[in-house]
Amino acid sequence: MLGALAAFPARAECPPPPDHADALTGLIEKVQAAPDERSAKIISNEMWEIWADAPDKRAQELLDEGMTRRSAYDYAGAVDAFDALIAYCPNYAEGYNQRAFVNFIRQDYEDALPDLERAVELSPRHIAAMTGQALTLTALERKAEAALILREALELNPWLSERALLPVLEYEEEEL
Repeated sequence: MLGALAAFPARAECPPPPDHADALTGLIEKVQAAPDERSAKIISNEMWEIWADAPDKRAQELLDEGMTRRSAYDYAGAVDAFDALIAYCPNYAEGYNQRAFVNFIRQDYEDALPDLERAVELSPRHIAAMTGQALTLTALERKAEAALILREALELNPWLSERALLPVLEYEEEEL
């Protein structure tokens, strides 16, 4: 990770994240009209390409570094890379989303939640961050909030695999 950081001047400023609003709108419309789950999955993968498009080369390298380390189960190294990405590009939602994912994997839900909230604040239609937020709230036993956010995510993408969780959350809401 230090290699990725050392390759760039310390004073460089992160440019704004790419504006993929129109492309994301088109993909959301496509996934809402998808005839089946398989088709929706292909469209969802295209959304991931948008979210993972970092503002510049340095940010992309930090994002890729963190994701590689996470895939290798080097969670501390992944968090370090995502910390560096967030410090460099504080307005790039995917840095927060990815750091939250690592914390979720480590069952550190209290640290994951604020990152997911920030990711959704920066990118309100970041469906993956929304579902991550719903799953994190579920793990924190905040089921009513989880159900609300999951419903919002399902309005954008009705094919999310997490949709199976909604009846359970709604049942538990009724029990309260």
